[in-house]
Amino acid sequence: MSEQTGATPQANDEELDAFWELARRHIEAGSVTAYTGETPLERLRPPAWAFGATPAQADQLLALVLAGTKTATAGAYWDYEASDEPLPEVGTLGIVLDGAAHPRALVVTTEVSVTPFDEVDEMHAFLEGEGDRTLRYWRDVHESFFRAYPEHDRGFAPDMPVVLERFDLLYAGE
Repeated sequence: MSEQTGATPQANDEELDAFWELARRHIEAGSVTAYTGETPLERLRPPAWAFGATPAQADQLLALVLAGTKTATAGAYWDYEASDEPLPEVGTLGIVLDGAAHPRALVVTTEVSVTPFDEVDEMHAFLEGEGDRTLRYWRDVHESFFRAYPEHDRGFAPDMPVVLERFDLLYAGE
């Protein structure tokens, strides 16, 4: 899914469970779950994935998330179709892995839209936090990425649909 790759490195289940338990405690610190009770869904560990398609990309993009610079991402809609994966939804949690498949961050999706590649705006490029944060940089890097790491067989097109996702960092692990 472009920046959220389907080629996620294999994470250790015990390490993910331990991370999720710490993150859950952190994000519930000010909640009202003691009053309303906990649902079984709150116990399920969110999916874990890495940004990019290589360990180096995963580490680089994760560093931007941890620094608060990267609060958005983009993926080729056609990749979601090809892998039969549902689009992200507002409120979805995700555990972000580093390039060695260690859990490092918990994020929540705050906004999702599908936009043609050539209509992605400067604000989205800025929020992705990469390079000089310009739309020109974003288009160059993402076109190269979409050409190099497709999960579909349609190639690249300037008007191809792109899934734009915004997220908040809820918890940063050690």
